[in-house]
Amino acid sequence: MAFASGFRRILSLASSTNSSSSSIRPCLLASTRLQSTLTSPKLFISGLSRTTNDEALNNAFLQFGKLVEAKVITDRATGRSKGFGFVTYETIEEAEKARQEMSGKFLDGWVIFVDPAKPREPRPPPPAQSQGQPSQPGYTVNRTIGWCG
Repeated sequence: MAFASGFRRILSLASSTNSSSSSIRPCLLASTRLQSTLTSPKLFISGLSRTTNDEALNNAFLQFGKLVEAKVITDRATGRSKGFGFVTYETIEEAEKARQEMSGKFLDGWVIFVDPAKPREPRPPPPAQSQGQPSQPGYTVNRTIGWCG
């Protein structure tokens, strides 16, 4: 929505000026393109190698400002990277600089992409099941192994 209003503003300025000031238009477009779209200093990093760890991610993004956290999301069973992670900076300006510089670059031999992190969506709680009642209507199965008589 903000992009559309900014675009309308540029078009209205460009159409209201005469033809001699047409050199202003590229400047207006460039300034709109470079405006930050980040609302928080947390970045989502995708395309990570399976061998990338927290330390490697931290070292790659440390040059753009003071890091609060650099976390590679790992599989619970294997402990390997799932291929994405999160980096959090102290300020939005540092995060924007890292986003512009690191998106499309190589890290551990893989091209990574840097995007703004979205807030986690709440999950509905799992349905509660009581101990004495079957989970589905119909026959119940006794799961006892061996003699129980």
